[in-house]
Amino acid sequence: MSLGDAVAIAAQVRGGERSALAVAEDTLAAIAAGDGALNSFTSVLGDRARADARRVDEALAAGLDPGPLAGVPFAVKNLFDVAGEVTVAGSKISAADPPAAADAEAVARLGRAGAVLVGALNMDEYAYGFTTENAHYGPCRNPLDPSRVAGGSSGGSAAAVAGGLVPLTLGSDTNGSVRVPAALCGVFGLRPTTGRISCRGMFPFCETLDTVGPLAASVRDLALSFELLDGAPPGGAALAPRAAEAAPGPDGIEGLRLAVADGYFARGGIPAALEAVSELADALGVTRRVSLPWAAQARAAAMVITATEGAHSHLESLRTRPGDFDPMTRERFLAGALVPARFYLEAQELRRRVAERVAAVFASVDVLLAPATPFPAPLIGQREAVVDGETVPTQSYLGVYTQPLSFAGLPVLTVPAGAVDGLPLGVQLVGAPRAEATLLRVAAELEARGMVRVPQSVLPWK
Repeated sequence: MSLGDAVAIAAQVRGGERSALAVAEDTLAAIAAGDGALNSFTSVLGDRARADARRVDEALAAGLDPGPLAGVPFAVKNLFDVAGEVTVAGSKISAADPPAAADAEAVARLGRAGAVLVGALNMDEYAYGFTTENAHYGPCRNPLDPSRVAGGSSGGSAAAVAGGLVPLTLGSDTNGSVRVPAALCGVFGLRPTTGRISCRGMFPFCETLDTVGPLAASVRDLALSFELLDGAPPGGAALAPRAAEAAPGPDGIEGLRLAVADGYFARGGIPAALEAVSELADALGVTRRVSLPWAAQARAAAMVITATEGAHSHLESLRTRPGDFDPMTRERFLAGALVPARFYLEAQELRRRVAERVAAVFASVDVLLAPATPFPAPLIGQREAVVDGETVPTQSYLGVYTQPLSFAGLPVLTVPAGAVDGLPLGVQLVGAPRAEATLLRVAAELEARGMVRVPQSVLPWK
């Protein structure tokens, strides 16, 4: 199965060229052959996949329409409820919980569109991390270099797409957990506007900031999955970008006002990470630069909110089962439990003020370009990195460019752009609240012009 072919698979199944069951069997075989090198899956749901696929085939045989994702295999981060399965959320503690009674809303929406669920994916424990070096289920490895991390916390979601095991996955993004792994693995990832997509049935990390987000190897697949998750009729504006040969306007793409995020987003990363943004901007003729002076303060406040809300959700386990946490997760939650309430309230007040300032920015700009990560995928076990001569903690610093935008509640689409030593980097396309269709349009034009592309995995089955 090639990358980026969810729409093509659905067309084949609907057209009778392949059965949904045959696609499911091929996918299960690819996972069995390839995931040993990645560790992106924590469970493979063969019986569920075959049952879902048979329902698609039966619907087609009866002359019914099974949906726009007919027979398309997909997998989900293991914090989404799957009926009959335990929602482990990357942990040892929750592995003892009873099985979920029903699918999470996001899983169910893709299922109603004909998609076939094949498994659950590796992640950082309770989504608190940026590398998916899971102490209980092992590290998820990057398909471009298996000695390196896949990013996190949706590392399995990015690696499974980049490794060609499934064309479409679901992740969650609180501080960058879709965008960081998408950038490090070289795929497309979308964080929708906070609150736009239902989080029902998704294990919460920080409900103030949590979002559901799809990952895919093409913009077309990403757009279709987003529209289905959003409940919109498929084939809307997000799937109808302008022709690739359309002449750029004064701000880069005809009819849209693009700018480069300056200041905070123009420092703090290795040169290649910043150059990836400049190269896209230059290719589009974008010269305008816009600063977000609240970004550093927003990142600090996001850390306060994340730590506080995350700790509150796990106080009982911290008291009764501290030894069953990943030590790094436990220490973060313990620190969050000690944050004074005043700090949390001040952080939330800052969110209100930032929302007002964001509105002013997007009154004159449609899309901002910003780096996705400060450096490419670190080695598994690497705890520090050097940026501008300064040593930084690898794990938390990976979110330096994503956290301020999550805090502001903005939709952000990460595109694979740039590389260093063969390792992919990413660029964030940032829009106003509920402007996902605009971001998808820009990403589609970049993809059509060859400015962004998914790199090929080095793994042997590709």
